[in-house]
Amino acid sequence: MSNNFVDLFAGCGGLSLGMEKAGFQVVFASDIDPICSQTYIANRTLDREKIFVGDITDLNRRYSEFAENFTDVSLVCGGPPCQGFSMANRQHLINDPRNNLYKEYLIFLQKSRPKFFVMENVKGMLNKIDEILIDIKDYLGEEYDVFYDVFNAKNFGVPQNRERLILIGNRIGVSSKHIMKEIHNRESTMPRFTLCDAIADLPQLEPNRIKNNNKIECAETGYTCIEYSYVTTPFYSFINGEKKIDFLHNHKNRYNNDRDIEIFSRLPQGANSLHESIADIMPYKSRNGIFKDKYYKLRYDDMCKTITSHMKFDCNMYIHPTQARGLSPREAARIQTFPDDFVFYGPQNSWYKQIGNAVPVKLAQVIGEEVIKYL
Repeated sequence: MSNNFVDLFAGCGGLSLGMEKAGFQVVFASDIDPICSQTYIANRTLDREKIFVGDITDLNRRYSEFAENFTDVSLVCGGPPCQGFSMANRQHLINDPRNNLYKEYLIFLQKSRPKFFVMENVKGMLNKIDEILIDIKDYLGEEYDVFYDVFNAKNFGVPQNRERLILIGNRIGVSSKHIMKEIHNRESTMPRFTLCDAIADLPQLEPNRIKNNNKIECAETGYTCIEYSYVTTPFYSFINGEKKIDFLHNHKNRYNNDRDIEIFSRLPQGANSLHESIADIMPYKSRNGIFKDKYYKLRYDDMCKTITSHMKFDCNMYIHPTQARGLSPREAARIQTFPDDFVFYGPQNSWYKQIGNAVPVKLAQVIGEEVIKYL
């Protein structure tokens, strides 16, 4: 199969979806989280046996059982979680037990020898980039041409300030540095969208003041799924193409106490915990320096701040610009440029985790489109 790829640490499938939109076909994916894997499977036609739900260490140990999926694979991609990338960490990356997943990612590349690999990670990975390049050479030899660069998703149509390190390697004689340059060249051709462009057309939701009511479905606090007629905006077309979608998924508010709802209501757009409008009710006054962004109201006329998995705990740093609530999972998904027919499964708080950990779909698509040109 030409232009096939394997997605490791696949999560709910943001990176995979971008690669699929670029023309790649997924033949195998792996993630340790069964809920993420449920979402991954439900949103595509890949056979269930092509999803490995478990630790990559086990996948590598059982590599021979799945080896037929990795024959002549075009691309392996993924972002191994790494906790040992700080400058203060003196432990060698490969030997640091916190980076076992990073090591296993390199072992998988060593076994599968794809034509290309793409590694995505936080910008902090730059702190150890020289060591990473040495590790790659130790595991893969001189065969791969490897280069890296930092990209901000906001330059690729994603309405979010999100910097990520992208590392590309190939063994087909292409300059990976040139591919990086071509990706950067696409920045001038991509549309720019604000938070308002991304979410203003979605239905208004009221604050949710009732604890433990996640099973309640209503117009006030939202629905897991409901029939809906979308307005065709430029952003809708950007993430959905010409597809007509008739359902609104995962647009549902979460519980907040009365104090938080009052804070959400008082703060002007762009204000944080230090704003005078909430000085009398701010619960962390003694630690304002630490908690200045404990609350933050997003600006409609700007890019959103980086969507993270912290949203599974609360959305106090992601207050809706005009409504006294945090962003809904659907709004967060739009900011990550997931199409509106991509459905998130599992408990409601898990939707936020899946979305926050994902690679923005449109950033992944551009990377895929530039890589696939050489296949």
